[in-house]
Amino acid sequence: MWVREKLETLLVKALGELYNLSVVKDDITINVTRPEFDGEYTFVMFPFIPKIKRKPQEIGDSIGDYLKSKGLISGYNIVKGFLNLSIKNNHWLDFADYVAEYSDFGKVKPHGEKVIVEFSSPNTNKPLHLGHIRNILLGWSVYKILKETGYDVTRTQIINDRGIAICKSMLAWNKWGGGKTPDDTGIKGDHFVGDFYVRFESNFKEEYTNWQLSEEGQLIYSSVHKEGQSEKEFFSSYKNQYFNLYSKLGAEAREMLISWENGDRDTVALWKQMNQWVYNGFDKTYDALGIIFDKNYYESSTYLEGKKIVNEGLKEKVFFRKDDGSVWVDLEERGMDKKLLLRKDGTSVYITQDLGTAELRYKEMGANKMIYVVADEQNYHFDVLFEICKILNKPYSGGMYHLSYGMVDLPTGKMKSREGTVVDADDLIAEVKKEAGSIALEKGEINLLEQDEKDDIIHTIGIGALKFHMIKVQPQKRMVFDPKESVDMQGQTGPYIQNAYVRIQSILRKNKELEFVRGSDYAPSTMEKELLVQLSEYPVELKKASEEFDPSVMANFSYKLAKTYHRFYNEHRVLSAESEEARQFRIVLSQSVAKVLKRSMNLLGIDMPNKM
Repeated sequence: MWVREKLETLLVKALGELYNLSVVKDDITINVTRPEFDGEYTFVMFPFIPKIKRKPQEIGDSIGDYLKSKGLISGYNIVKGFLNLSIKNNHWLDFADYVAEYSDFGKVKPHGEKVIVEFSSPNTNKPLHLGHIRNILLGWSVYKILKETGYDVTRTQIINDRGIAICKSMLAWNKWGGGKTPDDTGIKGDHFVGDFYVRFESNFKEEYTNWQLSEEGQLIYSSVHKEGQSEKEFFSSYKNQYFNLYSKLGAEAREMLISWENGDRDTVALWKQMNQWVYNGFDKTYDALGIIFDKNYYESSTYLEGKKIVNEGLKEKVFFRKDDGSVWVDLEERGMDKKLLLRKDGTSVYITQDLGTAELRYKEMGANKMIYVVADEQNYHFDVLFEICKILNKPYSGGMYHLSYGMVDLPTGKMKSREGTVVDADDLIAEVKKEAGSIALEKGEINLLEQDEKDDIIHTIGIGALKFHMIKVQPQKRMVFDPKESVDMQGQTGPYIQNAYVRIQSILRKNKELEFVRGSDYAPSTMEKELLVQLSEYPVELKKASEEFDPSVMANFSYKLAKTYHRFYNEHRVLSAESEEARQFRIVLSQSVAKVLKRSMNLLGIDMPNKM
């Protein structure tokens, strides 16, 4: 039993035996004691003072004496409604040994509750980019954290393999591809297809610019623009209408979409071929990041299920059809607006597909909890999706959660995928590995290793730097990713934490006598106790990360623990400690820190090297 758990158990008993209060552990608040006060843990008495109807000093004295009588604490002090507790040394010594020996410290036993985590969810008209990386890494870490806290987790993605954007790439390849393939050009499949998406947008932009100067374009401006609105302002906001009403390229792309939905053989064959090129490219990127999925869903299939749901909603008069044939849902009474579900030509929209996907997942897996990792640009979309599911009385509607995250910028500014200036995931991975390699070769001991082992370590450091830098920021916050900053050995980075682990591995390689002498009178120093308290907080931080779907909690826990260990390492001798008791304790303490660092970083999808 870990120290905090012992304390919680005894506090429940104390409140029951001393004051006849029936409480459970969740009713009790324990904080790490602030540095300016003596003790390691602080019991917050305020919630119980009105029930006990005695002064805080009297309550604190009785509970403190009770805990002393049970042999848990060596002393206590009271500050208003706070009871600061000093844990006896023998409990800390036993705890260090316990963590070093017990491989599953903090892990929750499986409880069978099923949850689906959807992440990545790329489009097959372009490669994965910087924004996708944050999505992927958040989703993977949430999966790892939920699994560690007992959930039965399924990792899934919904691949956006249909729609007008896909048809733009297909049309561009038909027009300007000349029959070339990724194999012919040596270009990675997703990049190959993405180039044709950019080619379409470039030609569409040119077409639109010429139309603005045409007689037809000027006539539209004259008859439609608002008073005081300049040509530049009008045409900047009119692009979608132009695409749908006047553009020749737009008309061809829409015709291709309708042909696809009607099952035209040639269109479907081209669609399959180009999508496969993209999937082959995606797989290489996922492999570099160490990511796998349990189940893939495809919008080309789920939109059909979505159409069924919409038609059922029409019959039940939950949805309504306009005169032009389009189908809508009215959410105005729920604080939203009217939302399109099917276009007038019968084609579906994203919300239709998402309705179908949720239904299929529930039928196949029986999961009542579904987590969607999607950027905050889609906040309203998911508000609407969840509300529609509630209107339809879907059994899973109460367990749908949008893990909304902020966009990612580079120091040079925002990415723009349609203009072809997007930072591809593959390029970013290569850049971070390059930065990691230059630092490792300059400062580390890996120069003495064989090339294969050296490459593996550089990969581990580089990918670790990328993952930690993305995850350490709370998901809801917008962030800037700086490849150079991510590998800083002295900053809040993955390599900084990995280096703490490597230091410990070096100690353990030099010392084989890991057995701790039980019954020792060794008194841990203030910093050693600080490390022990942080270790004892691992299950608490893990629970918080799981409940809030926030991997940054574990990232910051890992950094804080590594930072404290680096300080400890610089201020305390380990192998040449002042006594044999101190040496053995510090070896066990170091081993415990290494185990928890490795587990907490694993929850972020980050491996730990043995050398750097």
